[in-house]
Amino acid sequence: MIPSVAHIGLTVSDLNRSVAFYRDVMGFTYLGEMSMGGPESAALFQRPGCSARVGYLQTADKHAPLVELIEFTDQPSATSEPSLFQTSISELCFTTDDIDAEYQRLLALGVEFLSEPQTFDSTAYGFGKSRAVYLRDPDRNILELIQPLD
Repeated sequence: MIPSVAHIGLTVSDLNRSVAFYRDVMGFTYLGEMSMGGPESAALFQRPGCSARVGYLQTADKHAPLVELIEFTDQPSATSEPSLFQTSISELCFTTDDIDAEYQRLLALGVEFLSEPQTFDSTAYGFGKSRAVYLRDPDRNILELIQPLD
């Protein structure tokens, strides 16, 4: 049995830049950083000589999974354009109490959005009503903000 989600990991190209975004722009608490390397890391990541810097951030909800940011330091990570339409983790979703205020705040800070917040009625499926919007982090990973409406 798997009782919970411990963290959600994202590979980033610049850990310092990504920590600044998630801490200073998104408002998360930075918990610290660790280094990974050696034979265990090479085995875990399936790459000889692998080394990485790993940072952890937490939302205001102390029971929510941590956000883990991984910057590989032995060689640059490959980059691709994250897409909602390719098989992968499509987005990392965070809740908010006021999506319109968050949208305006983040927009003023230069955050890239895919659209304006949209309203959805999923009551027929048992999920209620909500407002949601997609945005991008510094590595263009797709994030979602969602506000439950009922």
